[in-house]
Amino acid sequence: MPVNVRLPILSDAGSSRDVSASNVRSLDDAREEDELMQIGDLARESGKTVRAIHLYEELDLLRPAARSKGRFRLYGREALTRIRWIGKLQDMGFSLSDIQTVVREWERQGSATGSMTKMRDVYKAKILETREHIRRLQQLEHELEASLHYLDTCDVCDPARLLSACSGCDLHDCDTEVPELVAGFRAK
Repeated sequence: MPVNVRLPILSDAGSSRDVSASNVRSLDDAREEDELMQIGDLARESGKTVRAIHLYEELDLLRPAARSKGRFRLYGREALTRIRWIGKLQDMGFSLSDIQTVVREWERQGSATGSMTKMRDVYKAKILETREHIRRLQQLEHELEASLHYLDTCDVCDPARLLSACSGCDLHDCDTEVPELVAGFRAK
């Protein structure tokens, strides 16, 4: 049942701001109003800029929970969860446009099962891509380690030796394969 009163909301600084009770539907909602924060507070807690949060709103990725009497945007704790979710998707390589598409498709599904299936498919594809990326990074790590091991021998090389003489180094074991990261900078 709607409540028609104005609730004072205290900011971290102790000042109060009024929130129209038209946004409050129950006593539980009124308690949640005490947890609302302005955009600056949300930016500070999320580690994002105010501009980034405005951009999320423009892209319809985030919506304020209410507005104060002074028309300031007010956000609930769930906004922090949404911002962290956006950040994690960006860390996975999704652009804001990709995230916008995911959100639109999610909202269009209508059924909870359809929405969850869609998200599951997105996450499955991303985990396969991530595993392949990890595999490539592990190969690169091994190549870097082999290159460093190979180049450690160069520390004992004669400083007067010319770079052109490095194509056939007598300090390395003849059976030792030259890592591509070393051979590549010597090749022309």
